[in-house]
Amino acid sequence: MNICVAGLGIIGGSMCMALKRAGLPVWGWNRTKKVADYALHNGIIDGIARDFVAFDVVFVALPPEATVEFINNHAFKEGAIVADICGVKVWIEEEIYKRPRNFRYVGCHPMAGKEVSTIYNACADLFDNASMIITYSGATDFAAVNTVSGLSQKMGFARVVECTAAAHDKKIAYTSQLAHIVSNAYVKNDELDGCLGFTGGSFQDMTRIAGVDERVWSSLYLKNSQNLTEDISRLISSLEQLRAEIAKGDKEGLEKCLREGRKIFESRREERTLWGDITVTEFK
Repeated sequence: MNICVAGLGIIGGSMCMALKRAGLPVWGWNRTKKVADYALHNGIIDGIARDFVAFDVVFVALPPEATVEFINNHAFKEGAIVADICGVKVWIEEEIYKRPRNFRYVGCHPMAGKEVSTIYNACADLFDNASMIITYSGATDFAAVNTVSGLSQKMGFARVVECTAAAHDKKIAYTSQLAHIVSNAYVKNDELDGCLGFTGGSFQDMTRIAGVDERVWSSLYLKNSQNLTEDISRLISSLEQLRAEIAKGDKEGLEKCLREGRKIFESRREERTLWGDITVTEFK
């Protein structure tokens, strides 16, 4: 199987390293030649791709707009698998199916990363014990899904989660995008200064992702705006309720609010019930 990863940032670079760790040859491509040369010279890839018609599988590890531009402007092998790894899926899927394609499209989203970027921070074990989300539609070739699922297992993912693009975007707005929004808002406080000696794990958890690349994340937010704004509104409502009880000095009311949150968390923490058409395949 001939595999190429287009886009050699931290995710694309880590995919190359994980595939090579599994004993699979992999070629790479990057918009900046310096990065591709670095990947080749450091054994992250086996070669630099000049075109893509020779590859059976092409993973596209680029931001949303760049992903669509890349796919629209390159030729692929008849029947090849082209899989993007963007953090939004409805917009990408709609763009892909606007025209006939000679390849089999699979939407993916690896649920792993770091608060830093670039291939210089890539690592072979980034996906170990993580989840790979694979989205499907009425046009999806499930043999291609099975191939991507098998490659995900080889890369170290602990599970594959299959769902529609719409289900992905709704869940990811809450589990990922809202968390980044909260972290960004949290650090916009003058009390951030002089925190040395006053911070513990909760502070680190809240601030770890505040410094991510705004160019990448703003695009993801805007392409999932309806889901994300609904989640922000729900969060604001909950915060307003807590603020009101604290401002009133109402210990009983405050305890009630906090207890509601604790019980919701505890009741769902171990819940394995699948939501809608989401299916989970565990590898380990």
